[in-house]
Parts: sequence; C-alpha cells; structure tokens
Amino acid sequence: MTTLLLALAAGAIVGLALGGLGGGGSMLAVPALVYLLGFSPATATTASLVIVAATSLTGLFAHARAGRVRWRTGALFAAAGLPAAAAAGALSAHLPGGLLTGAFAVLAALAAWRMLVPPKAAAEERSAAGTGRSTAAGAGLGAVTGLLGVGGGFLAVPALVSVLAFTMAEAVGTSLLVITANSLAALLPRLGATGAIDWAVAAPFTGAAILGAWDGKRLADKLSGRTLRKSFAIALLAVAALMLVTALG
Repeated sequence: MTTLLLALAAGAIVGLALGGLGGGGSMLAVPALVYLLGFSPATATTASLVIVAATSLTGLFAHARAGRVRWRTGALFAAAGLPAAAAAGALSAHLPGGLLTGAFAVLAALAAWRMLVPPKAAAEERSAAGTGRSTAAGAGLGAVTGLLGVGGGFLAVPALVSVLAFTMAEAVGTSLLVITANSLAALLPRLGATGAIDWAVAAPFTGAAILGAWDGKRLADKLSGRTLRKSFAIALLAVAALMLVTALG
C-alpha cells in the first residue's frame, strides 16, 4: 500500500510539471522510480519514457484544444531528434548505472538552473531561426531523451522560444509534441534490452501523471509559471545533490 501511494503521489507531481510547464516533471520521474520505488537506473529510465510519453500526449491534447500547439514546426523540430533519440536509447542499455546516475545529476542541476533563469519572452528575443540551429537543437534534445529517459522539455521550451521565436504559451504546448515523439523513439530500442518493468508500480504512476497533466494545464491557465518553476527548481537541485552523492559514493 505504501508503494502504491508513493507511486500515485510521484506521478501526480510529474504530471503537474509536464502539463503546466511543458517539461521538468520528467526530471523527477527517474529519481522517484529509483529512490522511492526501488527500480534500477536502467529500468527506471525505460519506465520513465513510458510515463513521459503517455503524460505528454495527454498534455498535448489539452494544450492543442487551447490553440497553443504549432504542429508543423513542432513536427519538424521533433523529426530532427528522432534518429538521435533511437541511437542514444540503444546505447544507454550498455552503460553502467553509476555513469547514468552521474549524468542525470548534472542534467537535473542544469534543468534547475534553466527554471530559475527562464528564457526571455519571444517578443524580446526574435532572433532569426536558422535551419541549422533548429536541427542541431532538435538532435541534441533527442540524444538527451534517449540516453537518460527524460522528455527534455526543460531544454525544448527555451529552444523553441530563442531559436524559433515561439511565445512561451506556444513553446509549452509544442514542446509536448516534441517530448512525445522523442520519448517513443527512445523507448523502442530499449524494449527487451533492460529488465522487466514492474507494471504494478509503473501503471498507477502513469495514471496519476496523466491526471496531473490536466491539472497542470489548468494551473497554467490561472497562474504565472514563476512560482511553479521555482518550486520545481528547488526540488531538482535536491534531487541532483542526492544522485551526485550516490554516483560518487
């Protein structure tokens, strides 16, 4: 019963972040699966991709109904990351757990920093969006997704704002399209390559995350993202410190 409650609580938090911020919650999914629910790092990253893909797809529908998704540009951005996501997903199954944990800790710290120092609004930063920069950003995002099992929304949102001149609302909605595509591409080469996922834990985690994504979208309608970003940034810094100590221990 305790494990089920932990899975539901962690899933709800992940969903809130993905639905409200377009990213960030997936950075909490892997540590929750490892430290709260007893998954190995490799299995946790695979389960995280399932959770992130399902939750992002739910959030995508919610934001699409509000007209916040730029489908064509988002699809092109996502397409650039699919080969990198698949290749990195296959590679990650052969890397030691300590290396994945350490890399994840560094990425979590980076995510926290990006949340504490959000990108400028698109109206203030309308730099030309070259095809090369867009492709490179999409490929880099795909590689991160495949290797570490995270959606990469904390990287996608700033990239969509600064590279492609999206508004913040459009970036949050469109990032969920990118995250869904990358997560599915990264998941396919992992299937069967890592240990079996404990669906008795992963399924309620995913269900709670899906419900949380709808709540996160409603919060995004009512509240400024500043308070939410700061709260998740603090949580991510704590997670990064814990995982770094574990990796070095």
